[in-house]
Amino acid sequence: MKIYLAGYKTLEKHYTKSIDHVYILSSYFEHKNGKFGDYVYSNNHILDSGAFSFFGGKKVDWDQYTDNYCNFINKTKQNLFFELDIDKVTSLSHAESLRKTIELNTNKQPIPVWRPSRGIDYWHKMVKNYPYVAISASGAYDSKWTRDKKAIPVLAKMIKIAHDNNSKVHGLGYTNMKNIKILKFDSIDSTTWLNSAKFGELQWFANGIINKKQCATIGKKTIKHKEKDMLRNNFEQWIKLQQYAKLYY
Repeated sequence: MKIYLAGYKTLEKHYTKSIDHVYILSSYFEHKNGKFGDYVYSNNHILDSGAFSFFGGKKVDWDQYTDNYCNFINKTKQNLFFELDIDKVTSLSHAESLRKTIELNTNKQPIPVWRPSRGIDYWHKMVKNYPYVAISASGAYDSKWTRDKKAIPVLAKMIKIAHDNNSKVHGLGYTNMKNIKILKFDSIDSTTWLNSAKFGELQWFANGIINKKQCATIGKKTIKHKEKDMLRNNFEQWIKLQQYAKLYY
């Protein structure tokens, strides 16, 4: 299993070591101003559309956004990138239309993202037509169901259906340490390394998992001066998890 680390742009200016070997997920929304690091060109990079950033109600011209997204994909020669899964804010038919636009403008297939509203029949359709698919699993909005214990057998069955059709599965925003050992995702992504440091949580890799300890009181004055050090530490511990997961998960 590949574990992609999301949110690296927060640490980028404060990290001097090579990340050529690190799996990174970044969002086009982060790069839309034209500023981005060389890691975007890496074969270990996967690109999110940034559609999630608009689920809270921000207005956007989706046609223009899609054109810009395609230009970025072509400019940076992306191989793995997600569709604009905007079912929640517009409609499935609109998401499908934009997916076709992406395919025409890049000559590549994006990774379609399954949401509950699409139904299980649509999942069968996706895995038959795309070699890489994703399940929205961040735990926010309509993906909350993925965090319930009852979701484990459902997710396992969906992954098996995909694998039976020679399609890989990405768990978008899914990094439940207990469940990723059970569920056979081909890849997942996480910002846990990033968020935990902000709240004074020190992390370390041991025995195939990320362990954590609260080492500072939450508050503006208590951890600000330590935050970058903690980010670097946590980031490097998750790199160790990446290497382990690639071999054993």
